[in-house]
Amino acid sequence: MRLPLDRRLTLSAALLAVVAAGVPATAAHAAANPFSAPTAAQAAAAAAAPKPDMEAVTQALKNTTAVGAPGAMVRITGSGAPLTSAVGVQDRTTGAAMDVNGRFRIGSVTKTFSSVVLLQLVEEGKLSLDAPVNQYLPGLLPDDRITVRHLLTHRSGLSDYTNAMFDKTVPGFEAVRNKVFTYQELVALSLREPRTTEPGVSYQYSNTNFVVVGMLIEKATGHGVAKEYERRIIKPLKLKNTSYVHPSTVIKGAHLHGYLHPDEAGAPLVDSTEQTVSWAQSAGAMISNAADLNTFTSALLGGKLLAPGMLDAMLTMTPTDAAKTRFYGLGLRRYDLSCGTSVYGHTGTVQGFYTYAFSTRDGKRSLAAVANTSNKGEANTALGGTLEGAFCGKKTPAPPAAPSAAPAQRSFALLPALTAAPAEQDLPEHGSR
Repeated sequence: MRLPLDRRLTLSAALLAVVAAGVPATAAHAAANPFSAPTAAQAAAAAAAPKPDMEAVTQALKNTTAVGAPGAMVRITGSGAPLTSAVGVQDRTTGAAMDVNGRFRIGSVTKTFSSVVLLQLVEEGKLSLDAPVNQYLPGLLPDDRITVRHLLTHRSGLSDYTNAMFDKTVPGFEAVRNKVFTYQELVALSLREPRTTEPGVSYQYSNTNFVVVGMLIEKATGHGVAKEYERRIIKPLKLKNTSYVHPSTVIKGAHLHGYLHPDEAGAPLVDSTEQTVSWAQSAGAMISNAADLNTFTSALLGGKLLAPGMLDAMLTMTPTDAAKTRFYGLGLRRYDLSCGTSVYGHTGTVQGFYTYAFSTRDGKRSLAAVANTSNKGEANTALGGTLEGAFCGKKTPAPPAAPSAAPAQRSFALLPALTAAPAEQDLPEHGSR
């Protein structure tokens, strides 16, 4: 059974005390898997995190709008009062400035919400991570070897149906903008395609996995995912701007407009704000704002949503890139930054919005950043540059570069953010990059 909230908070406080003493809190997992937890050096770096470099953070936002996002903003907590920065516009029609309090579609950050709910059900004994999915949803999948854990870690081999659905970005979006799917219909789309790997063999990101997670949540609880998000996360954390309104197309209250880049260079942006997001559901249909995402990631990493052992399981990571600076656990990403700090959270892409929601391992510092565009990889990568400024602080200036013949108008510090590794692709990207 899942521990009461006050008991989990007590245990989490003890866990943080161990980390503060310089002993890795997840030593048992670390011995079995070197990617399971931050090292002692990483924990120490997080404890002594420098103040955010807001000049660098704002520059990353400017870089984001310079390559095609109408607007971008960030909110950072953990260094006194929340720090915010915003550039550009939230509505191209009215010209309204980007609002750091506005609601937006968070895309695949939804996956972390879904993972928390499912892991709470595991704590309650209603599901088992290593049981076959077909034990709970008989006959759904063609392979009894696919387990619940395989879904959460993107190691099921189930094809991502969005690859075909959005092979042509704008036509694909318009075809599903107002459509309402069942979970079964989405799984059927995946099963038309060849599987990408044998179960458990390798990481292959697929939205299908978290559609099935939604099905498991609803089967185990007898309730829709909206009710479970509400009673297990939204109400306990008092997330007043977070909701799951599928299949309604409207974002209620003050919100950002999202703009989708067509595949064709120079084609006008498409206002993609209103849609059912039924093509994603439990894989990407939630709405939130920056403050609520700060609260969510801080609470999760701070031990307020899962018991210590289950949080440790969620943080058991395997690398997803050759450089071993990016990792995936149970519905959670980890990025290792240049200063040695590791941050945990998720990226999000839904038509018209890119989102980053990350926190330090202790939950004490968090970042939420959004740009109101998508299908524009350079903008997504540039937005990711906010992480370095937020968690690593000011860096020692590099030696002056040799004179370049590059045009003078490119001298506004755009390149540093764009020379980073490309952003995660939670959805297919076809625009010119």
